[in-house]
Amino acid sequence: MTSATPTLAQALAQAYTLGLARIDAQLLLLHTLARPDAGRAWLLAHDTDALDGAAHGQFIALCQRRLAGEPVAYLTGRKEFYGLPLQVDARVLDPRPDTETLVDWALEAIAPLSAPRMVDLGTGSGAIALALQSQRADAQVLAVDASADALAVAQTNAQRLGLPVQFQQANWLAGVEGLFDAIVSNPPYIASADPHLAALTHEPLQALASGTDGLDDIRTIVTQAPAHLRPGGWLLLEHGYDQADAVQALLAAQGFAQVQSRNDLAGIARCTGGQWPLAQTVK
Repeated sequence: MTSATPTLAQALAQAYTLGLARIDAQLLLLHTLARPDAGRAWLLAHDTDALDGAAHGQFIALCQRRLAGEPVAYLTGRKEFYGLPLQVDARVLDPRPDTETLVDWALEAIAPLSAPRMVDLGTGSGAIALALQSQRADAQVLAVDASADALAVAQTNAQRLGLPVQFQQANWLAGVEGLFDAIVSNPPYIASADPHLAALTHEPLQALASGTDGLDDIRTIVTQAPAHLRPGGWLLLEHGYDQADAVQALLAAQGFAQVQSRNDLAGIARCTGGQWPLAQTVK
C-alpha cells in the first residue's frame, strides 16, 4: 500500500498522531467517505480498505481545520440532537448534548397537558424546538430568533424533518403574542471578557456572549416571561456552569415559584427554571 493510498486504519492513525480526538477523526472520515451514518463498527470492519489520494487529502484538510478549532458539526454540516439529524453551519451555534437536559425538563413540565403551547427563544438551528415537536406532536411550538440567518437554518431543518414548528424573528419575547405553557431558552450566557471565548471563534459571538457577567439576556428573558406565561407555566433556562445560584435569584425576585436547577450529563447544574404561580397576576 503506497503512502498515496493509505488504508482507513492508517488514515485514522495519522489523524490521531496530529492530535485529533478519536471520535472527531472517525466522524470526519465517515463524512469524507459519504457514509455519515455508518458508525464506528463499519470503520472497524473496513479498516483495510484503501483511501484514494483525493479522499485522503480531503480528510487531512478537515482534520487540520478541526485542530484549528472549527467544530466537527460545521465541517460535516450535520449534528444529531435528541435523535434528530440537524443541518448546521457557522450561522448557528453547534448544538451541545447537555442541552438535551433542557428538552427533558420541558417535556416533563408539559407532560400532563394536552396541546401545550411552547416557545423556544434563540432557537438557532432549531434544535430545542424541533426536539420538543418531535416528542409532542400535539404541541404548538414557536421558535424565535433575532437572526434571520439562524431562522433560515432552523426552517430548513423543520421542513426536512417534516415538523410543523412555527417561526418568528424577534428579540426574545418582544413582539411575541399569546400565552405559553412553557418558555425554554438556551441564551447567550458567557461573560464578554471570558477567556473561553477565544476557543469559540468559529461560532457566532451573538449566540455566546451576554454582557460583563454573562447574564444580560437571561435578565431580559426573566423580566419578559411573566407576561407570556399561563398560570402554572414554566420558564426553563440553560446557563453557565457557575450561574445556577444567580439565575435562581433572578427567578425568585421576579416572583417565580418552584425555582430549581437540573444537572447536565457531567453532574453540573446547567439548567434553572421556575413556575409562574397559579394565583399571581402580572402587575
